[in-house]
Amino acid sequence: MKLHVEDLLGNYHKLIMDPVHGGIPLLSHEVAIIDHPLFQRLRFICQNDILSLVFPGATHSRFLHSIGAMHVGGRMFMALVENCLKILNSQGQQGIDGDTLEAISYFNRLVRSACLLHDSGHCSFSHQFSRTGAIIALLKEPKRQTRLWEGVDQAILSAPACNMMEHEHYSLRAAYEILNSLSHNPQSPEMADIIGLMETSDIAPSPRFEKHAHALRKIIHGGRSSNLSDTAFNSGLQGLLSHLVSGELDADRADYMLRDGFHSSVTIGGFNLDHLLSNLHFGICEQTGWMGLAIAEKGLGSLEDFVYSRHQMYRQVYAHKTAQGFDWLLRAAIDEVMQKTEIQQYVEKCLSDINEFKYLTDNYFWEAFRQFAKDNPNSYSECILDRIKMPYLATRTNLSDQEQLTYQDFLAKENGDSEASIVTSSITARFTKIKEGFSDIKVLYKSTPAQPETYKLIANTSQFFAKFTDDRITHFYVDPVHRANT
Repeated sequence: MKLHVEDLLGNYHKLIMDPVHGGIPLLSHEVAIIDHPLFQRLRFICQNDILSLVFPGATHSRFLHSIGAMHVGGRMFMALVENCLKILNSQGQQGIDGDTLEAISYFNRLVRSACLLHDSGHCSFSHQFSRTGAIIALLKEPKRQTRLWEGVDQAILSAPACNMMEHEHYSLRAAYEILNSLSHNPQSPEMADIIGLMETSDIAPSPRFEKHAHALRKIIHGGRSSNLSDTAFNSGLQGLLSHLVSGELDADRADYMLRDGFHSSVTIGGFNLDHLLSNLHFGICEQTGWMGLAIAEKGLGSLEDFVYSRHQMYRQVYAHKTAQGFDWLLRAAIDEVMQKTEIQQYVEKCLSDINEFKYLTDNYFWEAFRQFAKDNPNSYSECILDRIKMPYLATRTNLSDQEQLTYQDFLAKENGDSEASIVTSSITARFTKIKEGFSDIKVLYKSTPAQPETYKLIANTSQFFAKFTDDRITHFYVDPVHRANT
C-alpha cells in the first residue's frame, strides 16, 4: 500500500478557517465526509440548542464543533506520538522506519475521522430533543433500532439492543451511511475501525488496524520487549484511541469548552490545551497489562484546569437560570407541536429512515413553532418565538424528589399560584469520573536508566478530584402559559 505520510507533512486538500482554532487542514476523504448531506445537516443544528437567547453569540453549529473536534483529536494523537519520539531521542534511539510512519499516518486519520463523525446523529436542538416527552416516547419504541438499520448488515453495528435510542446510536447509523459512500477513497481508514472508536459500538479491530498497531508498538515500547500479546495490545490501543473521541479527556470536550466559552463571551471555559497535550503519553504497564492515557506528573495541573473549567461551564453557562427556563419552554413547545398528527408522523419517519433523518434540523421545528403560534396565541411556541421569559422564583441544589415537590408546594402558596403553575428545570453540573479506582488515565512518573516508568492512580496522586461532586441544580419558575390560561 502506498505510504500515506503526506498528511503528516501538511499536504492537505483544503483549509477551513475556524474562529477558535484558526486554519484547520482537511484531507480529501474528510472533505468528502463533510460534503455528504447527512453531515451538512449539522450546519442547521445549533451546538447549544437555544442558549443564544441568553448569550447572543452562542449561535455556532454542530457542524463547526465536529470539525473542531476532528482537529483537536488529531492534535491529541500526534502529541502522543511526539512524546514517544522525545523519549526515544533521550535514550539515544533515532529514526523510525516507513512502516511506523505509515502506522502514524493511519491512526492520525482514524482518530480524526471518528471525531469528525462523533456528533453526526444529533437531532434538532441537540440534547433538548431527547429530553422531550413526545420524543422520548418515540425513541423508546422497541423496534426503533431495527427499523433504522433495516436492509443493512448489522454486523457493523455489533452493539446490543438499547431501551432508548440516543444521539450516539444515530451517529453510528449516519457514520455508516456516510462512510459506505466513500469506500472507494484510499485515504479513508477502514469503516469498521472508525465506527469501532465511536460510542455504543463494539467492533474488533480490522486486519489493517492490527498491521499498523504492530508497527506502532516499536515507538510505544521504545525498543523494549513486551509480554503483552498482540490481541491484548490491539484491544488496548483501540480503547485508548476511543477515549480520545469520547472519554474524560477527549477531543469533544476540549473543543466544546473552548468553542462555547468563546462564542458565549465568557472566560471560564478556557484551559491550556498546548500544555496539556505536551504532557500526554501512551500509558502501558507490562506488570498489570494496563493500557490507557497517561499524564505526566508535571501536567496534572493542566488536567485539573480542564476538568474544573468544564464544571464551571456547566454551573455558570449551561445551568444559567434564564437559559434553563428557555430550555423548559423549548421542550414544552416541541411537545406542543408534536400534538399535530402530521408533525408526529413525519418526525417518527425521520427517526426510522436515515434518508429522511437528514431533514430533521432546528429549522423544521422553528417553522412548526411559527405555524402553531400563528394559530394559538398564549402558547409555548409563541413564548419561544417572542422570547417571553419564564418568571423565575428560586434555585436549589441537590434536592431529593420529595424535597422538590415540597418546595414547589411552598412556592405556589407563597406566590398565590396553583401547584400546576410552578414548574422546574434541572441540570446536573457534571464534574468528572476521576475518582477512587478510576484507571482510564493514570499519572506517569518518568523512568530512569535503572528503573522503568511507573503509573499511579490519579486519585492517589491528587486530592483535587475528591473535592468536587456532580451537583443537581434545579430552578423554579412560573409557567407563563398556564398562568395566562387560568
